[in-house]
Amino acid sequence: MNRPLHLIAALVLCSTVLHAGQTDDHQAELPDTPKGAPSFTPPAESELPEGPFGEMVRYGRDLFVDTQQLRGRFVGNGLNCVNCHIDAGRRADSAPLWAAYTMYPAYRSKNDRVNTMEQRIQGCFRYSMNGAPPPSGSRELSALLSYHYWLARGAPVGVALAGRGYPKLDEPPSAPDISRGRQVFEAQCALCHGEDGQGRKAEGVYAFPPLWGTDSYNWGAGMHRVNTAAAFIHANMPLGRPESLSVQQAWDVAAFINSHERPQDPRHEGDLKETDATFHVHQCHYGDEVDGQLLGSHAYPNPLQ
Repeated sequence: MNRPLHLIAALVLCSTVLHAGQTDDHQAELPDTPKGAPSFTPPAESELPEGPFGEMVRYGRDLFVDTQQLRGRFVGNGLNCVNCHIDAGRRADSAPLWAAYTMYPAYRSKNDRVNTMEQRIQGCFRYSMNGAPPPSGSRELSALLSYHYWLARGAPVGVALAGRGYPKLDEPPSAPDISRGRQVFEAQCALCHGEDGQGRKAEGVYAFPPLWGTDSYNWGAGMHRVNTAAAFIHANMPLGRPESLSVQQAWDVAAFINSHERPQDPRHEGDLKETDATFHVHQCHYGDEVDGQLLGSHAYPNPLQ
C-alpha cells in the first residue's frame, strides 16, 4: 500500500482504505548514514587467501555473482545476488556486503526480531530470490557468509560506513507517476531489460535481469518498495551511468517497474487485504488497483513451495 511522501502524494498514490492505527513499517529502511561516516575499501580479489578458507570465500563469491546455479534448490527466479549488489557486492552505494556484515546482529522490524547475518542472507533467498533459505550450516550459506566476512576484513564493527545501503533519495518535485515512468523505462531501461521488462538472455541465461513477472523478485522483497527501487536506480542505473537520471525520473520509473504483477509475498496466507495491512505499510503498489487489476491478486507462486 502506498504511503505519502507529502500531502499531494497521499492524494495521488494511496489506496482508498488506510489502516487506522498502523504505524509499524515491517520493512523499515536503514537509518541515514551520519555525515562524515568513515569510508572503507574492501580487499582486492588478488588478496584472496589460499587454502580451505580461500576456497570457501571463492565459492561464496561464485555463488554471489552466479546465484542461478542454485536455481531449483534455493532460487526460484532468474536473479543473481549481484543484480542488486553491483560489482560482486563491493560497490559503495549499492548495498555493499562489507558495510552490512559489520552491522549484524541487528533488530529488523520486517520480522520483528534480532537477525544474524546468516538469517539476513536466508531472508534474501526467501524474498529477493523468490526461493527457499539455504539451511544453517550448509556449504552454500557458509560460503556466502565467508565471502561477506572476507570483504569486511579490517572494517570497524558496529560503525555505519559511508556507502552503506543505497543513498537516501530526495523526495521528487512531483508525486511519482506511473505514466511518466513508462516513458523513462522505454528511453533508458528497455534496451537492457527488454520492452516487456522480462530481461535479456544469452544462451538461455539472463544477461540482464527481469524487473517484473514470474522470474523477478517477489512482493516481499525490499526492491518492491518504490522508494528503495528509486534510490537504487538513481545511484546505480543505467548500468555504468549512475546519477544520470534526475530524482524525478528515478522515482517515476521505480513506480512504473513496481506497478506490475510479480511473485506473491511469501507471508501471504490467502487474504490480500490482511497481507497489505500487516506487511505493506510503506510506499508500494501491492494491494493497489493499476490498469484495472488489483496488484497481488494474480501474483505468481513460489516454484519451490
